Amino acid sequence: MKILVAGASGVIGRSLVPLLIQEGHDVIGLIRRPEQKAVLKEVGASAVQADVLDRTALFSALAEASPDVVIHQLTALQSMDGAANARLRTEGTRNLVDASLAVGVRRMIAQSITMNYAPGEGLASEDSPLDVEAPEPRLTSVRGVQALESTAAEMPESVILRYGVLYGAGTWYAQDGVFAEEARLGRLPATDGVTSFVHTEDAAAAAVLALNWTSGTYNIVDHDPAPGTAWVPVYADLLGAPAPKYVPGPTRGERGATNDKAVQSGWRPRFASWREGFAAVLR
Repeated sequence: MKILVAGASGVIGRSLVPLLIQEGHDVIGLIRRPEQKAVLKEVGASAVQADVLDRTALFSALAEASPDVVIHQLTALQSMDGAANARLRTEGTRNLVDASLAVGVRRMIAQSITMNYAPGEGLASEDSPLDVEAPEPRLTSVRGVQALESTAAEMPESVILRYGVLYGAGTWYAQDGVFAEEARLGRLPATDGVTSFVHTEDAAAAAVLALNWTSGTYNIVDHDPAPGTAWVPVYADLLGAPAPKYVPGPTRGERGATNDKAVQSGWRPRFASWREGFAAVLR
């Protein structure tokens, strides 16, 4: 298949593009900066250039690429600007869906997140409600995710991948990531709230499998949801950081999620637990 990857240079896209090529697909990366074209060429992919917030340029890029499938992995997470990320999910997804439909694309696979489920008992499943009554600034993120998912669902076929907390190269939890620095400074607390993690490579592998999944929403998280009292001390120790301070109770969004649906669909994370994943990433 001819597959356009929006977000090809992101932390998931960098793993996803080579996986798709290994599967024999013709991959086109949607890029904003011309220097990214050489990186894609090195792994066997081509590129089209446009900013998803520029509708005219995006429509031209999709017409040039003429893909069979669009994989939406766009975020603005590195800037830690929640409003910018919500705009990308809202306006950017709107433009990407409209441009895809204009050139006859039937299937879209879109990146979402598990951290926006409403508080509740136990782990969240795909049927659990989103946290639409959250206070700001969390509500901005929830509304951005709502817009992304509902807009992507306008495609004839759509798979929504709700990723857990990402770790791996280039993420906030890498050796040089923002949370690693917080841990070293003793500012990353261990709470009772539950987090579900997923390594970026496992997230990319799920996107490849999703090419053949039934339309719908899937939680992409490892098998080991854990309270902060379990994972933060391990994370800090691997970084050589001081033991974390215990803060009772959960932070809103710390609920964790089940992966039953994705596993039943054939996904098997390489890192079944953050324990082995952290050790591999941070050693």
